[in-house]
Amino acid sequence: WSDIIRLTVLNKPRPVLTVSPSWLSPGASVTLNCEVEHPSAGWSFYWYKAVPDLSEKSSSYELLPDGSGTAQDSYIIHGQTHTAGYVCRAGRGDPEYHTDHSQPKFVWSADVHSAASLTVSPDRVQHFTSDSVSLTCEGNFTEWRVRKFSEDGRLSDCRRMTGSTCDINTSKSDTGVYWCESGSGEFSSAVNITVQNDDGPILVSPVHPVTEGASVSLSCSLKTQKILSNVFFYHNDKLIQNDPRGELKISAVSKSDEGFYKCQYSGRESAQSWMSVKGEQDQNSVSFCK
Repeated sequence: WSDIIRLTVLNKPRPVLTVSPSWLSPGASVTLNCEVEHPSAGWSFYWYKAVPDLSEKSSSYELLPDGSGTAQDSYIIHGQTHTAGYVCRAGRGDPEYHTDHSQPKFVWSADVHSAASLTVSPDRVQHFTSDSVSLTCEGNFTEWRVRKFSEDGRLSDCRRMTGSTCDINTSKSDTGVYWCESGSGEFSSAVNITVQNDDGPILVSPVHPVTEGASVSLSCSLKTQKILSNVFFYHNDKLIQNDPRGELKISAVSKSDEGFYKCQYSGRESAQSWMSVKGEQDQNSVSFCK
């Protein structure tokens, strides 16, 4: 009789990809980091762009330039201007053993000049629960999906998609970053949607960046009362206006107006939302974030 040998088969390890920054700003580089669970010498790393594949309800992967078998566990992308998804995997040995692909991670742009765009109706960042919100994909494509990256890090597709429009009856779990992906592999600009409790006010502010020199109006709203008076407005936590009309109007927006805004009504504060300002010629810009 021979000795008994116990063979244990383990699942392939899956590396963790991180992307920095999460939101694009003009001129910024994007750094990808691929982390294996038990790092040691000898790993090579492979870097991919995630290309939407609507027929399979998933994505295919294309190697990035010089992204095959790098010795470094980081990869830098220069000149990225649009929303994009990335994936990595690692390998070592001869013949080379490969890990699974990482979960995709995304870098988002609020650039509304790309071939695909996303509009939100009503056009505001903050919403109450049970609000009806429509997210519509626009561009010269016939197939679309709307994707969401939630606060807890989960990626999901819109559940109620009619043509190019995603309809949401909002709940707290709908808070997240949303963008469109076309059947031709295009990504739209991305927007933040936040869903607030019904017992306090929300700040009504646009989901997309505001162009320098344009006018913009911010207001405060309750679920039961859309128009409020005697509202306090704050910019980066500094009180800037107590408006009896309940509206903050900036007639010619400048870069100094960029930042976090919130409103206060009858002693109750809204959540704060970031308002971004872009130059007239900017091809990309910082996003709105919660």
